[in-house]
Amino acid sequence: MPSAIKHPDEQFDEHANEEGYFANKEHELIEGMRLELHKAQAARRELEMATCPKCAGKFQKYPFLDFVVNRCENCQGIWLNQGELKAILRQQARGPLARFLDRCFGKAEAVQ
Repeated sequence: MPSAIKHPDEQFDEHANEEGYFANKEHELIEGMRLELHKAQAARRELEMATCPKCAGKFQKYPFLDFVVNRCENCQGIWLNQGELKAILRQQARGPLARFLDRCFGKAEAVQ
């Protein structure tokens, strides 16, 4: 039966876990850098999305019917997000009575 007690003549290796320690530190550093990269990319995408593709002006939120669309400060162009045009057309095709009932009873078909 092997003895669990260390003998004084056995050498203690203080560098045994060194590679594992540095691998963990390197992994944490890489994950931190990856997170910073994703944040920077998201900020850049947000800035690009807030810029008019026609004249590079800034977008402002503009209420249109029951929707909020993007309007350029410089060229006054209106820009819609995915699905907004279809929702606007669907709402307009339903007629004034349906819009009135939607306002009264809180049914919202607008993509905002």
